[in-house]
Amino acid sequence: MENNAFDAMLDFQNMYRAYRRAAAGKRDKNEVIDFELDLSRNLWEVIHQMEDKTYRVGGYHKFMIYDPKERKIEALSFRDRVVQHCLCDNILKPYFEDRLIYDNAACREGKGTDFARDRLTAFLREHYRKHGANGYILKYDIQHYFDSIDHEILKEMLKDIPDRNVLGLLYHIIRSYEGTTDSKMGRTKGLPLGNQTSQWFALYYLDPMDRLIKERMHIKHYVRYMDDGVLIHESKDCLKEVLRQMKEKAKELRLEFNQKTQIMPISEGVDFLGFRFYLTDTGKVIRRLRTSNKRRWKRRLKKYKEEYRVGNRSLEEIGRSVASYNGHLAHGHTWKLRKKVMGTFVLTHAPKEEVSDGL
Repeated sequence: MENNAFDAMLDFQNMYRAYRRAAAGKRDKNEVIDFELDLSRNLWEVIHQMEDKTYRVGGYHKFMIYDPKERKIEALSFRDRVVQHCLCDNILKPYFEDRLIYDNAACREGKGTDFARDRLTAFLREHYRKHGANGYILKYDIQHYFDSIDHEILKEMLKDIPDRNVLGLLYHIIRSYEGTTDSKMGRTKGLPLGNQTSQWFALYYLDPMDRLIKERMHIKHYVRYMDDGVLIHESKDCLKEVLRQMKEKAKELRLEFNQKTQIMPISEGVDFLGFRFYLTDTGKVIRRLRTSNKRRWKRRLKKYKEEYRVGNRSLEEIGRSVASYNGHLAHGHTWKLRKKVMGTFVLTHAPKEEVSDGL
């Protein structure tokens, strides 16, 4: 990053592209419509606030989502989301891309869930070529990851950013979220799930753990998707030592592993990003949809049938949703499952009630 990286926040074309990305798929929302009523003035106003250092993050809108599990989302106003897109696309993305390990897979261009699953598949196959079906897997998951990220540690990790204006903006964004206060240390922790900056901060916060695993412990077969990681090695004792050192590093970062963290034989398979991966005795890697995801899929289809029956959802909407989820399922060995479940997925309308003419 150059010392003048902050200039990207003062460029109208950058801010306009950020607006386009923030508005994608949301052009019918009232806050987007209001912003667009005087688009040029609103964009220049943000740029001038950046220039004279008067920009302040607005409040957070809080709401819950329940699929696939209950989560609290805290989202910024549309204006602030435009700023986040401009900051992340032009400054944070190139800065962090130069620093993250290759197999840190979440939220990065050309990567994502499919990339992470394919890397795990490739690692299992490579392990088989060298060691057969013998070996062990260390699967880890961080307890309440976003809610646990320590503000002071995060700011310390960011302090090497050479542009002081960029650093000042990042510190302001971090401080804008009140989070929770650690009862033991009296320190603020937590990042809002709705912020684009939170995704990049969360990718980077575990980088010391990644470096420990890859560079100090020399674990070649390792992939991480946000706070969900998998390591493969032929020696259980080696993975025990790796886990011991990982726990020390997690303590330094004020994080804790949850109960899903464990070492298991490869023969048992491992859950990762919605599928359970198995390495067979012949070296084939099988991906099965997790049982909980099967139940969720069936509940979703049942809900669609009822919504269509009473007229609350159109055939086109259901078709798009089902096609999208079937595309996700196609990344695993799920053909028989899809054939069985979709074979019973029949949509019917409720019979229309006859209205008396009163005669």
